[in-house]
Amino acid sequence: MAMLLGIIGGVVLVLCFCSVFLLKWNEVRYRRKGLPPGTMGWPLFGETTEFLKQGPNFMKHQRTRYGSFFKSHILGCPTIVSMDPELNRYILMNESKGLVPGYPQSMLDILGKCNIAAVHGSTHKYMRGALLSIISPTLIKDQHLPKIDEFMRSFLSHWDNRIINLQDKTKEMAFLSSLKQIAGMESSSISHPFMTEFFKLVLGTLSLPIDLPGTNYRRGLQARKNIVSILSQLLDERRVSQETHQDMLGSLMMGRRENRYKLTDEEIIDLIITIMYSGYETVSTTSMMAVKYLHDHPKVLEEMRKEHFAIRERKKPEDPIDCNDLKSMRFTRAVIFETSRLATIVNGVLRKTTHDMELNGEMRGI
Repeated sequence: MAMLLGIIGGVVLVLCFCSVFLLKWNEVRYRRKGLPPGTMGWPLFGETTEFLKQGPNFMKHQRTRYGSFFKSHILGCPTIVSMDPELNRYILMNESKGLVPGYPQSMLDILGKCNIAAVHGSTHKYMRGALLSIISPTLIKDQHLPKIDEFMRSFLSHWDNRIINLQDKTKEMAFLSSLKQIAGMESSSISHPFMTEFFKLVLGTLSLPIDLPGTNYRRGLQARKNIVSILSQLLDERRVSQETHQDMLGSLMMGRRENRYKLTDEEIIDLIITIMYSGYETVSTTSMMAVKYLHDHPKVLEEMRKEHFAIRERKKPEDPIDCNDLKSMRFTRAVIFETSRLATIVNGVLRKTTHDMELNGEMRGI
């Protein structure tokens, strides 16, 4: 018994020693003159576990320890975190000076090398032009808004006298609404397999880029392959039919045929994945939190109901919401803005440097 306890004690001591050594070694690896204070956590893993577990509280805790400017290691990337408003404004306004969009490797791998957040220069310019062409004010007014109105009427029509899991329903709403805008009539036939894979893809982007069986990263990569297969088949079918489709995918394909912008199939698919990814979490969570806050503040809910009922009184039951109706929703807009302020989804933006630089006299060689 004494020998067993001795062995266990020895193993514990070895593990403790190894832990201390690995943590110290990782700190030494990234110890460079000019970098701000902070911790780098474990080799490879860094502080990813704490970051994903604590969310915004992780940043608040680190700011308490190290100030508004500190280093860390998140999602496989050595990272400098700035919570200084003036410095952040400078970073966002100076892309031409070597501060370009940069994302964790897991996100780049799964969203695709042609997604608009990963490309720069002329490629970014024409992909941005293609993106703006499918969300122009005219298209929003004539195509997107009527489709959203039709979809939401159908989606909410079966909620009466039922217990609803609001988190699941808002996620489903955000996904299906986006897919309706992208694939139009065909969205219903691909929605189930697409949605199953899309949820895996989202989880994969928020994981360490470790390609091992059973990891979220591996599942995300496989989900991307399946989504690419679904969209590639849809593109091929549309080319064969040569029908005109009034949706985002149809606009992108038409733009290439008319030489307005020459996107390859890979670029079209990555652009679609990026559109859905960027709008999914923000729309679903903001919608869910808006309902929660309205429930907690009955007077605000009543004021919002008055605004919407006033709009409906001017219209027939079957008339859709139009742009003028949206402009008149001043109180609703204030509720959305306040919800976004209280429950912000985008906790930060990511940039990388193309060369060593000094910022605010405190940091260089990022």
